Amino acid sequence: MKEKVYEFLKTIPKGKVVTYGQIAEYLGNKKLARVIGNILHNNPDENNYPCYKVVDSKGNLSRHFAFGGIKKQKEKLEREGIVVSDYKVDLDKYRM
Repeated sequence: MKEKVYEFLKTIPKGKVVTYGQIAEYLGNKKLARVIGNILHNNPDENNYPCYKVVDSKGNLSRHFAFGGIKKQKEKLEREGIVVSDYKVDLDKYRM
């Protein structure tokens, strides 16, 4: 399952985000959202698997972003042109 999650991350276009639930749905089980979070937290390679593009169902960034915390996740998203306000992303605008 881990490999499928990491491969899915590679399909997220520049300037877009996905939710944990979207990835769980892709895997065929909406109840896996928390499992997805654990998998992403153990991401072995942030450069190849852009876990910073994953937000919660309300568009909130992760307080526990594995590669430098929430501020780092915000910076990475903003570099792609995604507007982050109060550590939240507008899903209507930026969701893949």
